[in-house]
Amino acid sequence: MVTSPKAAATKADDVIDDVAAAANKTFETPAQVRELAEKGVQQAKQNYSRLKSASEEATDALEDVYATLSKNYKELGKKSVEATRSNVNAHFDFLSSLAAAKSLSEAVELQASYARRQFEVIGSQAKELSALAQRAAADSAKPFQDVAAKGLKFAPTR
Repeated sequence: MVTSPKAAATKADDVIDDVAAAANKTFETPAQVRELAEKGVQQAKQNYSRLKSASEEATDALEDVYATLSKNYKELGKKSVEATRSNVNAHFDFLSSLAAAKSLSEAVELQASYARRQFEVIGSQAKELSALAQRAAADSAKPFQDVAAKGLKFAPTR
């Protein structure tokens, strides 16, 4: 049983060679017909080789995308957890300060100060997380851009 795309491609190459060899042994054909058939087989092999190469490049690109996405989204998740932890700690610190307030005016001042600080912190965190997400998207598209820049190798050349 074939276990990978590359092993399947190798097996297909072997089958094509076996069929071509059997066809040459089985029939005694005129030279022109044999030459035409050999050209057809050769062209089919070349086209198959180009298609196989393009498929392998696409598979490699997909593997690169998966590895890049995995790494970048792991980092994004880590930063999200850090931001959440920071915000929760800041909120608990605020609540401790609020509980220790001696007057209503002090409590209102603590609330206003906390709100301003958290507005700035959350804005900064959002920018950082957004930049990470954009980088993850750009990094994951790069392998496909590289493949597209090379062009389609299996397209016939004339």
